[in-house]
Amino acid sequence: MSFYRRGPPPVPGQEGRVRFPREGEILGVVTGLMGGSRMTVLCNDGKERMCRIPGKMRKKIWVKEGDAVAITPWMVEGEKKADIVWRYGPLETSILRKKGLLKV
Repeated sequence: MSFYRRGPPPVPGQEGRVRFPREGEILGVVTGLMGGSRMTVLCNDGKERMCRIPGKMRKKIWVKEGDAVAITPWMVEGEKKADIVWRYGPLETSILRKKGLLKV
């Protein structure tokens, strides 16, 4: 039986597991909430896209203004619209900024 309930304590200077963007995904920051699980996201490529949370994730994640997210652009109208795939927490966001992946 393990002494730690949720694993050993983190080692100082070591990063935890952070989900890095996969092929076809873009990082961005939520700039505005539009209602109906839609929001505007300022992406790393400099474009602002209207993003939505897909149905399977709608009740599982809560996205606020200023959160870092990973998005996948749509096949049609990919320059303007996308789906949110992942939301990063504050610690993960700081790690992404240190690595230079999140430029916004």
